[in-house]
Amino acid sequence: MTTPEPQSPSPQPSVPVSKDRIYRSPAGLAGGVLLLALALWLGIDALVAGEGRTPWMALAALLFLVPLIAAYTVRPAVFANDDRLRVRNPFRVIVLPWGQVASFRSGYSNEVFTESGDKYQLWSIPVSLRGRKKAARQETRRASGGGRGRGGVLGGLGGGGVRAGAGAAAAADGPVRAETDKVMDELRETLEARKPANTSQGEVTVRWAYEIVAPAVAGAVLLAVLLGVG
Repeated sequence: MTTPEPQSPSPQPSVPVSKDRIYRSPAGLAGGVLLLALALWLGIDALVAGEGRTPWMALAALLFLVPLIAAYTVRPAVFANDDRLRVRNPFRVIVLPWGQVASFRSGYSNEVFTESGDKYQLWSIPVSLRGRKKAARQETRRASGGGRGRGGVLGGLGGGGVRAGAGAAAAADGPVRAETDKVMDELRETLEARKPANTSQGEVTVRWAYEIVAPAVAGAVLLAVLLGVG
């Protein structure tokens, strides 16, 4: 009598993970790249050609300035999928399952509120007052028969563009909106649709960006020591 060989359990079908939609400021990225290039050019030149304490001062300045420039320009981004919102701000990364998100608010800055009352600013989706005024003018012209203009603008450090194609879900015959306002509308729609889902539950997590903080602090300390010793 032969004993049947044990069969391995059939693999469970994997649950597909939705792709992140990424929201960033193109103008912030462009400005950050230019500032980083300028800082590196001047700093490396001082390191190579400088004399005396100059190379050490240049090194300290680079350690201090480069992380800060990157933190406020290149780093900020918002990642959204069907399960959670991930906010990458200059010095922190906040992961918010949709079930923990209470609301979004757009005033002089765009912010997200949690069910526990915590508030986090969306650095990569800056409010553009100029974009809102332009959208209002275009809406006025359209209402008076002047034709529909393009809603919002791309660009503007601290008040401009975001991911290309953002806000595409807005109705074609809807009111003209600034680009970042359309992005916030898109996030609100995702929140409303995904908040009750089982995969959208969990705890809010906050992580400090030590890869930014550590070199900036080291550079600041070195710079203070060099200036202190004269």
